[in-house]
Amino acid sequence: MSLPLRVRIVEVGPRDGLQNEHHRVEVDQKILLVNALSAAGLQYIEVGSFVSPKWVPQMAGSAEVMAGVERKPGVTYAVLTPNLRGFEDALAVGAQEVAVFAAASESFSQRNINCSISESLARFVPVIQAARQNGIRVRGYVSCVLGCPYDGTVHPEQVMAVARELRDMGCYEISLGDTIGVGTAKATRTLIDVVSKQVPREYLAGHFHDTYGQALTNLYASLQEGVAVFDSSVAGLGGCPYAKGASGNVATEDVVYLLNGLGIETGVNLNMVAEAGHAISQSLGRRSSSKVAAAISARS
Repeated sequence: MSLPLRVRIVEVGPRDGLQNEHHRVEVDQKILLVNALSAAGLQYIEVGSFVSPKWVPQMAGSAEVMAGVERKPGVTYAVLTPNLRGFEDALAVGAQEVAVFAAASESFSQRNINCSISESLARFVPVIQAARQNGIRVRGYVSCVLGCPYDGTVHPEQVMAVARELRDMGCYEISLGDTIGVGTAKATRTLIDVVSKQVPREYLAGHFHDTYGQALTNLYASLQEGVAVFDSSVAGLGGCPYAKGASGNVATEDVVYLLNGLGIETGVNLNMVAEAGHAISQSLGRRSSSKVAAAISARS
């Protein structure tokens, strides 16, 4: 299968990235980050999450962030909404899209959100119905698609079943997340081949963590399978909470560099993304996890 001519990057740094950082990030810093990312050409930014700050402290202030960002035409500003209350809060601040998430592992679902997979899916029904009534699209996430910190192996058929449920419920796109970053290229290709029997490739996205240094390899394997949407996090924000000391999300800078080298269009300015990553990393008191950003910085 030939590689896609264009890839859409879903920037998850302000949400999936920051929620796993230990250093507190103020609302104004989050707003600056989102504005810098949109200025760099990223056309889909996950701004925050409408969950209880008791469970995810870093996502406190998501409403203020949504209200404060400079909305650029053509850019989608999305948020995570795990329940109807979260959706209503997101709607009140003008979220253009929302996302829901389920796991492909029963143990992960129980330990992460205290319910079974089927129960979690049932919770999304009123969210998706309300979104449809308000003309808002819903994106679905499936976590632990290539391995679980509790169950170990996750069979592709399990992922296929959850992805199909989300698609049938009304999610326009399903992001397949290698939550603990244990996937390999062969496993990734097998996963997409199996899942695509029920959910066509044009409705799939890849979300790879770099715990074992395989994120870009798995992303390339997904390209070979016809996937053309990928989640990434500026500066590689977000460690993996299930592998102590390990890196988390694949860095947007590294993804853009790879795609540029393949001649695949993204519409993203690499240098500007690297600058945004450098700025938020300074705020966090850490270095960017992006190898590409480090190389660009060393040249200047």
